[in-house]
Amino acid sequence: MLDEAFKAITPEMIGYVAATLTTLSFLPQAIMTLKTRDTESLSLGMYSSFTLGVLLWLIYGICISDKAIIYANAVTFVLASSILSFKIYNTLRKKQKA
Repeated sequence: MLDEAFKAITPEMIGYVAATLTTLSFLPQAIMTLKTRDTESLSLGMYSSFTLGVLLWLIYGICISDKAIIYANAVTFVLASSILSFKIYNTLRKKQKA
């Protein structure tokens, strides 16, 4: 019976579950950062690398036509790009005040 249950789970289903979990795990931090616009504790280098990595995963998903990868990384890319924009803006504004 357990063997039948495992056979019913397809790689595509695993991909959608993984994509959903990783995107949802990112949402609370993204929402808080977008609401407060506080990016002081975020590393510009890390967020730049993260956003580029998400963009590359999105491109990869498009290349192989994997909807789970495309959907998850499209949502994450929009959020990460927004946060990165706030981080760059706040960094430049802080330098201008100094």
